[in-house]
Amino acid sequence: MTVHDHSSGAGISSDVILALPFAFALVFYAACALVQWRRGRPWPWQRSAAWTAGIVAAASGFIGPVAAASHDDFVAHMWTHLLVGMAAPLLLVLGAPITLILRSIDVGAARRLSRALRSWPARFFTAPVTAAILTIGGMWMLYATPLYAEMQGSVLVHLAIMTHLLVAGYLFTAAIIPVDPAPHRAGFALRTVVMIVALAAHGILAKTLYAHPPEGVSTVDAQAGTQLMFYAGDVIDAAIIVILCAQWYRASGRDLRRAARRSTVDGHRPRVHVHTAERGTYSRGSRSTSAGT
Repeated sequence: MTVHDHSSGAGISSDVILALPFAFALVFYAACALVQWRRGRPWPWQRSAAWTAGIVAAASGFIGPVAAASHDDFVAHMWTHLLVGMAAPLLLVLGAPITLILRSIDVGAARRLSRALRSWPARFFTAPVTAAILTIGGMWMLYATPLYAEMQGSVLVHLAIMTHLLVAGYLFTAAIIPVDPAPHRAGFALRTVVMIVALAAHGILAKTLYAHPPEGVSTVDAQAGTQLMFYAGDVIDAAIIVILCAQWYRASGRDLRRAARRSTVDGHRPRVHVHTAERGTYSRGSRSTSAGT
């Protein structure tokens, strides 16, 4: 079977078969959101919109005109790379599917899912460093080896690589900007360092491909595709960085409020620097009445 086959022996279009997992993901998510609505706890429409857009973006790398063109056109292939490996994971993470599922299923099933999320395989694969190696290492392996040519000649290899891009991209995004309950929520400093290293590795890969195209790709196509990879990828990376900074800012605010509440309970406030135009002094207040102090 080659990448140009469009039907199975039974006459069913391969696009229909490939669309089934994405359709199931949409229906299942909608059913869980409906459960929340019936319980009087409407699920945020922004989450549903993000999930829907993410599924559409992911599906476009497997079925449809862009996916079909990607078998022969490097620029179209790079569009699928961006949609499946970067844009879709960001949107799917923002959809918070694990949170929705945990709220919608019964207590027993929720506990089993929570145990699975806390298992050592889940903790390993959702660690920021592991997730970064899977996604960035996978891209380097794809383009720096003959694997790209193999991908263009075999539908099974093509599907396996696209699935890897989607799963690895989701794990990486969820590790950097976790929205759902995370089994290995690393500190913000580590996540920031991993994000910077991944961003640099992605940029270096794009520049490398610009100068040294993959096997079977013309220089013109390689330059157009890698420019798309570099600049459009930066837009998605910038969105992740903004969300990461916003999460860090909110977490810092919560820490300050907790510290203020603890100091209120203890009957005093911690010492703080007071800088004036004339001198710097230490001031000890009485009771804190501001949650933001």
